[in-house]
Amino acid sequence: MRKIAFCLLMCMGGLLFVGCKDKPTTEVGQTTQQPLITYAKGFTLTAYDNLYVVQIIQPWVSAKERFTYVLKRQQAQVPDSLQRYTQIQIPIRTMACTSTTHIPALDVLDEVPALVGFAGLDYISTASVRQQIKAGKIKELGQNEALNVEVVVDMQPDVLMAFAMDNGNKALQTIEQAGIPVLYNGDWTEQNPLGKAEWIKLFGVLFDKEKEANRFFDQLLTDYTAALQLVTTQKQQPSVLSGVMYADVWYLPEGNSWAATYFKDAKTNYLWQETKGVGSLALSFEQVLEKGQQADLWINPGHYESLRDLAAANPHYKEFDAFKNKKVYSFAPTKGETGGTLFYEWGPLRPDLVLKDLIKIAHPEILPKYQPHFYRQLQE
Repeated sequence: MRKIAFCLLMCMGGLLFVGCKDKPTTEVGQTTQQPLITYAKGFTLTAYDNLYVVQIIQPWVSAKERFTYVLKRQQAQVPDSLQRYTQIQIPIRTMACTSTTHIPALDVLDEVPALVGFAGLDYISTASVRQQIKAGKIKELGQNEALNVEVVVDMQPDVLMAFAMDNGNKALQTIEQAGIPVLYNGDWTEQNPLGKAEWIKLFGVLFDKEKEANRFFDQLLTDYTAALQLVTTQKQQPSVLSGVMYADVWYLPEGNSWAATYFKDAKTNYLWQETKGVGSLALSFEQVLEKGQQADLWINPGHYESLRDLAAANPHYKEFDAFKNKKVYSFAPTKGETGGTLFYEWGPLRPDLVLKDLIKIAHPEILPKYQPHFYRQLQE
């Protein structure tokens, strides 16, 4: 989870399965074929009679590998053309996960009891899952980079849903060799906020709750679209500075990143919106000060939870007008019971709430009674 947090922060500022990397044929001998994914770019999900074909196109950033899975109901006849791919019988009964971004879908689909193991229990904030943890029903799997393989193999989950930075996690290879399907989730690589949320459809198919997942996503889409409509004619667009210094480098989001997309959708003038790329810019303090000193708002200043902490880290932050005017906003102060950052867990699945938070910050008169869900204005 630490790497998830780092990657999200940078983006706010950016041969496991043998024979499963090539593109699967669509000639599966079934009577229906229906693509189910619209916004997500990191995976495809196609429905046939009694089975689904899932292809994970981008399990991690710049991945060259692709992973294909056949999700089949008990009565399904898997054609020869799909026999070489990893097969998972659905609905699954148990799951182990390695990223908090996987948790909200279980809560939304009422499948929290299916979670039997997780890597880094203290990072989880969702109340329903914390109850299961307190009851001893979810086992600690260690850290994502050093999973406790023995525990995973002993519990025999139907699926291990994995987050990976690359294909070098040997623990995942060992788990797969033990006969446990390792299903990569690349939600964190998506640059479209709605694309991140659409990964709930994968969970819906796994638990045979496709209708419930679609219903949730459709409502989310409606709410996101409604929020966009609130600011369609907004003429005043406050200027936005983002990111923070790490060592001698200031990282902030590139113009095509998902963070910049939020700034655009909330009708703000993100000062680096014209830059290309979906990751993060690496600039000097002087470069940022020259362009952003007079910015109206400073959004996402790293992990700092107060203006005092921000100034203690670098007293030169006080030179920005947004700091002087106390117009600095962050999701860092909003935490769960054991200190997990709520945004990292729920933000990807609730882009509608993230957008409303940012509209409230940028145009408070539009949502006068709305209370931000993730973001807080930093205090002294």
